[in-house]
Amino acid sequence: MTEKPNLDYIKEIAGGSEAFEQQLIDIVKREFPAEKSEFLNNYHAKAYRKTAENVHKLKHKIGMMGLENGYTLAVDFEEELKLNKTTLFPKFMLTLSSIEDFLINL
Repeated sequence: MTEKPNLDYIKEIAGGSEAFEQQLIDIVKREFPAEKSEFLNNYHAKAYRKTAENVHKLKHKIGMMGLENGYTLAVDFEEELKLNKTTLFPKFMLTLSSIEDFLINL
């Protein structure tokens, strides 16, 4: 079964505060598209060191969306990029797409 984004971690951090929960969601919704765009720009420019830095930032959003396997994938992809390898790109893009779809529907 494929992992699906959720708000469990955000709800846990918010500790029952709906206002704080909404603030966290708003931050993710605001930052995620820009971070994804920068990641793709660097990836397509073959600037793999910078791309690894982008993945490092994105993996925290992936973790916040409750994607444990996605987080592990991001860690592995970050390390792979540092070696100028990109075999995990398609799987990573699936993870980003699932988050993007989830955020649009929130």
